[in-house]
Amino acid sequence: MAAKVKATNGSANAESEIPAVAHPLSQDPKEIASNINYHAQYSPHFSPFKFEPEQAYYATAESVRDQLIKQWNETYSHYHKVNPKQTYYLSMEYLQGRALTNAVGNLDLRNAYADALKQLGHELEDVVEQEKDAALGNGGLGRLASCFLDSMATLNLPAWGYGLRYRYGLFKQRITKAGQEETAEDWLEKFSPWEVVRHDVVFPIRFFGQVEVDPSGSRKWVGGEVIQALAYDVPIPGYKTKNTNSLRLWEAKASARDFDLFQFNDGQYESAAQLHSSAQQICAVLYPGDATEGGKLLRLKQQFFLCSASLQDIIARFKEREDEIKWSEFPSKVAVQMNDTHPTLAIPELMRLLMDDEALGWDEAWDITTRTVAYTNHTVLPEALEKWSQAVMWKLLPRHMEIITEIDKRFITMIKSTRPDLEGKLPDLRVLDNNPQKAVVRMANLCVVSSHTVNGVAQLHSDILKAELFSDYVSIWPTKFQNKTNGITPRRWLKFCNPELSQIITKWLKTDKWVTNLDLLTNLRQFADDADLHAEWYSAKLASKQRLAHYILQVTGVTIDPSTLFDIQVKRIHEYKRQLLNILGAVYRYKKLKAMSPEERKNTTPRTIMIGGKAFATYTNAKRIVKLVDDVGAVVNSDPEVNEFLKVIFVPNYNVSVAEVLIPGSELSQHISTAGMEASGTSNMKFALNGCLIIGTLDGANVEIREEVGEENFFLFGATADEVPRLRKEREQGLFKPDPRFEEAKKFIRSGAFGSYDYNPLLESLEGNSGYGRADYFLVGHDFASYMDAQERVDEAYKDRKRWTKMSILSTAGSGKFSSDRTIAQYASEIWKIQECPVPSA
Repeated sequence: MAAKVKATNGSANAESEIPAVAHPLSQDPKEIASNINYHAQYSPHFSPFKFEPEQAYYATAESVRDQLIKQWNETYSHYHKVNPKQTYYLSMEYLQGRALTNAVGNLDLRNAYADALKQLGHELEDVVEQEKDAALGNGGLGRLASCFLDSMATLNLPAWGYGLRYRYGLFKQRITKAGQEETAEDWLEKFSPWEVVRHDVVFPIRFFGQVEVDPSGSRKWVGGEVIQALAYDVPIPGYKTKNTNSLRLWEAKASARDFDLFQFNDGQYESAAQLHSSAQQICAVLYPGDATEGGKLLRLKQQFFLCSASLQDIIARFKEREDEIKWSEFPSKVAVQMNDTHPTLAIPELMRLLMDDEALGWDEAWDITTRTVAYTNHTVLPEALEKWSQAVMWKLLPRHMEIITEIDKRFITMIKSTRPDLEGKLPDLRVLDNNPQKAVVRMANLCVVSSHTVNGVAQLHSDILKAELFSDYVSIWPTKFQNKTNGITPRRWLKFCNPELSQIITKWLKTDKWVTNLDLLTNLRQFADDADLHAEWYSAKLASKQRLAHYILQVTGVTIDPSTLFDIQVKRIHEYKRQLLNILGAVYRYKKLKAMSPEERKNTTPRTIMIGGKAFATYTNAKRIVKLVDDVGAVVNSDPEVNEFLKVIFVPNYNVSVAEVLIPGSELSQHISTAGMEASGTSNMKFALNGCLIIGTLDGANVEIREEVGEENFFLFGATADEVPRLRKEREQGLFKPDPRFEEAKKFIRSGAFGSYDYNPLLESLEGNSGYGRADYFLVGHDFASYMDAQERVDEAYKDRKRWTKMSILSTAGSGKFSSDRTIAQYASEIWKIQECPVPSA
């Protein structure tokens, strides 16, 4: 029996049944309500008779998907017909956030869906809450990739995203008395209504095996194990445009013929399904622990699986669209962008497919590959510049190691013949490091040698890449290196997550065109002193703070006061991002407050400090920092003498949806990494766009944000990137003189004021003048004094509401540059050489 959906139709207590009739393309709320009810009844996923928020969410998502599928199909038929050059974006991570808010927002149907759900007895806000964030990423790298996909579709660019469909994500974070605990993400426990499985898009992926040479000298990779890559597509709608692009996620599968029925019936259950089990591991978890040989193999399998499936798909699509295959034209139809070094294996895999499957010679295959592939570098941290064991690579990918060895050999020959002055540097420049103790393949070097363009992601970062990390390559290929300062989508990160502020901006600018032309925000500057704007701005910020306070109470049980300064640092927990500096500052603040008289406390600026982010499961010091934040919060928040002047909260399980509540409610945001260590950062852009002031170092995109918003609206502290090497050297020589406040904060933690947990190993990382895991490599001690001085300037500025509100307005007004629309337009014209390809209106 079909579920009955009751609805209030507006007249007093009148109830009527909404008919379950399909209206897949309607924009009328009444017909949308019928379409939602149609899906509740005819696309059921639950027992009948229920239409609670969870059922309403799935039915609503399927109704929205009806709208998307029409646009999606039209987009791909248009691309197929026009056959433009297309971009294929390869990334190990995508942090999409909730798709429902984004889809109804981009389709401009938010109000229609809100109205339709009201008729069905539900609020859109409650229904949206039922959606779990897709667990396909970890941090800024994945969120950036998702912003880029949004901009590609909004700018009508012919582009695809490629990633992996991780079943259990990175992990779900719980905070207990023991600190951070990790459990598997459950986003696919039921299913995702946004993905469409493409049973006709399946490619074989080989691992292990050996290379056979036939009498003619051509080589073939054979044997080993072969699993299947199955495509799942997620629609990516542009904002108020018909173009709807695809994020294609690969799932690893084994087929029925790989199940050994004889072994199974013989009781050998595990070995009967060995390949099925091996396939399931590939897309189980994002970044599986790699401390073991098995863990390293699995990570490499994941990377190759993404690259091979995507390139086989790209080549198949190229062949399908061309009447006559001319391989020399491949780079004029295909741009492949590698997001960091994880997809580096795209280089040897494209070479292999062209040579072994398409019978091209080395020179032609190399010419095509180097004109097709480009590389984005996201880090200067040595541990993040991937190096893979040659032994592991030979075992898993023997044909690719042959190709990489040949690339290395030819690079050496080229340097010897054209740049004899660099011969002495070849041990560092070449792709293979043949150190007999640990022979590795340097993935970043392979990317630089093989790509037509290499870009950094903020001006400072790109300058460091050119001056330091890749300086010798720059002398070989001076035009290869570019900067593309990151950006964020103004749709998700202002229009949808901060409706109160968005409405005020639209009202004062007399247009909503800023949503796709963020530079228009500069026009807010003329109203920066207007008392009416101040009043509206302040009330919008207060509404966001109240929403955040309600969220914090829900997830932590702690009550926070929206009249206090909301000070937030949310990002991956890492020593270079210096959450430790933040919490040491909070500890010092607490100690000072304890020593004050009640009258003195009343003259301070009350503050609520929130820190959130995940520490990688095997990163011991990062997990100690999480524990310390939580321990400090437990003491401070229950101290009746000070807890109306200071609260410290660890926000658990930080993800995109949590950020959408935190960022609009934030007034001060901490971006305090050691200068020269953060490639860009993008949360700094999100906070600034939402009128939040930044306390930060001259690192990553902070440099450009400070230029755009005005240095008087940015709380600057800390050593600069060019001072860092000298300061580390001085530390080694025993010349560091710590600020007394720094020593006091550490001593207070050691006193046991925050419980009995042994924080000595964490604090010792900040001490000593040399040694691994000691000597304060990230300069927390050096920067502590200027950090505390900057925090005093924050306290003073916050006391003057008029001044603070003006600074907040100017922060938003200066954020126009940081739209991902600008970033992607630059990638399209300067790296990919692709044109917009709008789907024509019917």
